[in-house]
Amino acid sequence: MKIKRAMWLHEQHELLLEELCELSGLSEGSCASSWITAWLAPIDSDAQHWTFGADRLIVARSARRLRKDFDLDPHGVALAVTLLERVPRSREELRDLRAKLPGGGAE
Repeated sequence: MKIKRAMWLHEQHELLLEELCELSGLSEGSCASSWITAWLAPIDSDAQHWTFGADRLIVARSARRLRKDFDLDPHGVALAVTLLERVPRSREELRDLRAKLPGGGAE
């Protein structure tokens, strides 16, 4: 893959839908589909031009790879992305619960 431009993304950076699709490698057809909001969640879905937080670029790239590598349909991609995003939250919750155990959760 040839890099055309580089940019430093930070948490407050917002990307237009077109930018998100270009940077993630998603096809225009995928980006034009309504199901994209199920796993990319625009900042304001009622806005005329959707914008997305910079963290959604990672999700979009993962979705593109899942779709390509496993030949998933849009619903399969949405499910896989949702489950993948739950893993870090579940680990945090587990760590917090273990910390509340007597002895700090040491095993």
